[in-house]
Amino acid sequence: MGIIGGILWGVNLLQRAYPYILGWTLAHKKTFLLIPSGLVLFGFITWLGFDSFFGWLPQLIRNWKPVSALAHTFPGLGKEFMPPLDEGSYLLMPTTMPHASMGEALDVLQKQDMAMQVIPEIDVVVGKLGRVESPLDPAPISMFETIINYKPQYIVDQNGRRLRFKFNARKTDYFRDIDGNPLRALDGEAYRVRGTFIRDQVSGGLILDAHGVPFRLWRPPLDPVLNENRKAWGGITKPDDIWEQILNVVKLPGTTSAPRLQPIAARIIMVQSGMRAPMGIKIKGPDLKTIEKVGLQIERFLKQIPSVQPSAVIADRIVGKPYLEIHIDRDAIARYGLHVRHVQDVIEVAVGGKQLTTTVEGRERYPVRVRYLRELRDQIETLERILVPAPDGSQIPLTQLANIHYVRGPQVIKSEDTFLIGYVVFDKKSEYAETDVVEECQAYLQQKIELGEFQVPAGVSYTFAGNYENQVRATKKLAVVLPLALFIILMILYLQFRSTLTSLMVFSGIIVAWAGGFLMIWCYAQPWFFDVNLFGTNMRELFQIQSINLSIAIWVGFLALFGIASDNGVLVATVLDQLFGSRKIDSIETIQMTIIEGAQRRIRSALMTSATTLLALLPILTSTGRGADIMIPMAIPSFGGMAVALITVFVVPVLYCGIKEYKLKHSTEKKEMV
Repeated sequence: MGIIGGILWGVNLLQRAYPYILGWTLAHKKTFLLIPSGLVLFGFITWLGFDSFFGWLPQLIRNWKPVSALAHTFPGLGKEFMPPLDEGSYLLMPTTMPHASMGEALDVLQKQDMAMQVIPEIDVVVGKLGRVESPLDPAPISMFETIINYKPQYIVDQNGRRLRFKFNARKTDYFRDIDGNPLRALDGEAYRVRGTFIRDQVSGGLILDAHGVPFRLWRPPLDPVLNENRKAWGGITKPDDIWEQILNVVKLPGTTSAPRLQPIAARIIMVQSGMRAPMGIKIKGPDLKTIEKVGLQIERFLKQIPSVQPSAVIADRIVGKPYLEIHIDRDAIARYGLHVRHVQDVIEVAVGGKQLTTTVEGRERYPVRVRYLRELRDQIETLERILVPAPDGSQIPLTQLANIHYVRGPQVIKSEDTFLIGYVVFDKKSEYAETDVVEECQAYLQQKIELGEFQVPAGVSYTFAGNYENQVRATKKLAVVLPLALFIILMILYLQFRSTLTSLMVFSGIIVAWAGGFLMIWCYAQPWFFDVNLFGTNMRELFQIQSINLSIAIWVGFLALFGIASDNGVLVATVLDQLFGSRKIDSIETIQMTIIEGAQRRIRSALMTSATTLLALLPILTSTGRGADIMIPMAIPSFGGMAVALITVFVVPVLYCGIKEYKLKHSTEKKEMV
């Protein structure tokens, strides 16, 4: 309510002061137009970066502290396909060595599950290894899939609204879970926080209170003032912090790390690219050993890139699975009068088992197989003692009839476009954008090739895949859609005013609003922006302010902004056309007085249009739950653009006045010449 009241109060104040401000702007046109011009330049610098416009400056000037600070403050906006959705769960997909046995893999999976369950923010952990009996699931034994559901940041009801409980802000207490047990910080010790929740004396549970405070389930920051002789700790403030905790506890010898994945997003990525990571490289080549060699080289190079998470760079270990091969000696079996088929039948029954019959139990069918006990077939030495019956009744050990040994081979063979293929998956650090990371990786690998440090063998090629491909396709479409939308808007304005100059004046409001959208995106990335408490609520937490990258959601928000940003200009320009069409103008003072009169008639309508749009966007900007991850980035440019678009109630009159004054001066000069 305070924010809504502030917006309405500001609109009312602007309405009262409008004629005085407009009079000043009409008297100082060039000075005033520096403001919207500066906003547009600021928008371009925020979008593309300082170096995109001033990279031509000499290195001496660029090293100057003020210029260097500007370049650091305005690096340009990162690019990604879509904002990451918060599914409330993670999908951890590490791998172990290809030659790991079923028992070893199961032991590793159980240890990881137990380690993750200890994290206070984790709710449920369910892991699996191997695959189901389906050709659509090619997961080997060495790859794990663990779904991790984490708790919400606060206790919420069925509708996702935070519940409030009775709270005493004057006391200090250990931070406790919902059952009242103290929780430990990163150093393994419990820690104190400001305030304590009042609990029921009998049950020990929390007490609901409409005027209370939401109960936090994630550990808050550790304050050294309240906890003497202990280092400050940032606590768990976002899902990325939970993911870091997960990676820290699942480190085991012989297992890899994993890229950050969520169950639904991971399945979409797998269907699109076949990889188990949002970013990766597909390597195509003539044989598996060459592909694996190139993949290991790329893995080494990617770990050196600052924007890449080194622990998440994993190249496929393609050739490394141990296979047991039994080569039958045909000369040896011939001496005993045996055929190859006889020896193979014995090996099949002893090792793989042979189906004898099928049991029928209602509608269920179960095969009955016979084979040797595990202890008689789990080592080469025991396999060598398998007896093969000869025609004369003697029992011949298999070691006299065949050579048994292990060989290294592929654990899985993948192909695409008729080529054998291998993957190198990787992940970005949280402060970088996906597309920027991929572009940096491409440039780095190309640099290594030019320096001769990375030689791609003949017949081998590599391409980047994942969400990056979606971003490339979306960029191509937006390159057509955005200019087309702006052109259509300009044509509609022309059909309304039948004047190119008036249409361009109104269209200038869209450009200013566009700059305002980028201004709001830049502000969201600044730690100082809206860092205030209002009625006991931190505004950054309420509006979920954090760094945002350019994505499809952002550009959709800009498209919506383009459709409404010209409303104020249309209102003002329409009444000005009507007034100037019905009056005789013979002096500059008359022009300015007419413009002030016409603008005053429409200022209330223009401010109401902007205010209602801003107020309608507030519930979206403060929304949580399903869909908020997409809706908030869509609303940010619209909110910032409409807030800055208020300046168009001055820009359009100033430009209109300038054109009318120029025409009057030009016509006066013609008359004097005549």
